[in-house]
Amino acid sequence: MANDTPQQVETALFNGISGDGPVLLNVPHAGVDLPEGLRAALTQEALDLCDTDWHMDRIARDILPAGGSLLAARMSRYAVDLNRPRDDAPLYAGATTGLISTIDFDGRPLYREGMEPDAEERAARIADYWAPYHAALAAEIARIRDAHGYCLLLDVHSIRSHVPRLFEGRLPDLNLGTNSGASCAPALSDAAFAALEASGFSAVRDGRFKGGFITRHYGDPAAHVHALQIEIAQDCYMLEESPWTYLPERADRLKTALGALVAAMTGFVPGAEAEA
Repeated sequence: MANDTPQQVETALFNGISGDGPVLLNVPHAGVDLPEGLRAALTQEALDLCDTDWHMDRIARDILPAGGSLLAARMSRYAVDLNRPRDDAPLYAGATTGLISTIDFDGRPLYREGMEPDAEERAARIADYWAPYHAALAAEIARIRDAHGYCLLLDVHSIRSHVPRLFEGRLPDLNLGTNSGASCAPALSDAAFAALEASGFSAVRDGRFKGGFITRHYGDPAAHVHALQIEIAQDCYMLEESPWTYLPERADRLKTALGALVAAMTGFVPGAEAEA
């Protein structure tokens, strides 16, 4: 049953809002919590958590539409990457990082010598962090779909605008991923991309970032779940070096663009395009 008022949810693994609308924003990589054992094993450089999707949980809350729902991870991706499949099968042909990565985006080691996680530690992290987060995400998608007949999922990410190991040159500002059109209805993809193109930011659809595991796994239009991923170049809203400072004036412009994206999602009703 849909909630009459948004419900705040806080656990050790995520913070959330359960609303009564069809839109769900998911933020899997903004967390900065580290288990104590992991903190001791990481290099001093890794403790800066440079691959975090800094401030994306804050921005997602600010753009959440009326009745929207939110799930934001608290655990750092250095513990386990929630946007990778449980079997760690590669999502991209080029350079990347894994489910429980031992390197950062630049290829530098995350762990002190001899302190990399063994098979038992990897299994424990999957059981303790990855599995319960995905159980909560799947349950929230099911709740929304049960209430409305469909769910509209936006997986929200950001990354430094220059990461030579992962992509050449500067990343476009706004990178929309739809798993090459498989994760959502074409009309939703077109409306979302049109909103980004009109924003004044550079935008691309299904470029270097086509959507990670979450978009690909949960996005299933035939099952009435339509999923999009947005990957944002971090210099659109923050300082791209430690201490990773949030820049309000830049962020306000970005939030206007993302608000238009969310409005396009909110205005989409599956099946309505076929009736038009």
